[in-house]
Amino acid sequence: MSKQLKYLFIGAILILMAYMVYNAISQPGVQDLKGNFKEVALYRNENNTGPIKRMYAVTVDDTLWSEMKQYGDFMPHTKYGMTTVYFFKTGSAVPTVLQPGETPFDDTFQPLAKYEKNGMGEVSFQNVLEK
Repeated sequence: MSKQLKYLFIGAILILMAYMVYNAISQPGVQDLKGNFKEVALYRNENNTGPIKRMYAVTVDDTLWSEMKQYGDFMPHTKYGMTTVYFFKTGSAVPTVLQPGETPFDDTFQPLAKYEKNGMGEVSFQNVLEK
């Protein structure tokens, strides 16, 4: 193999690696969403052998429904587990502790919306204001 072909091959590999690194670090994330999302409370059960249940209480500046759904899509999810995100208006009463069960917080707290991803990966997004 000639020296020139060898350098060309190494250069192509370096360019490919640089592209892969750039692609990996430039993925969109929660920080790219509008609405100034802030995680206030988190609950995760201690069960590491069965279904994992995650619940989040998040504040948001505005009722951007599509952004809220996208935020929920960014949250971690485990196969056969359950991920639930409750969205609250910034400045309103927000729970600082979530607990397991049907009602993870007191009834005095009024969420704007609820995002849920079940064990099979099916997503449910409910605008609680329209109830």
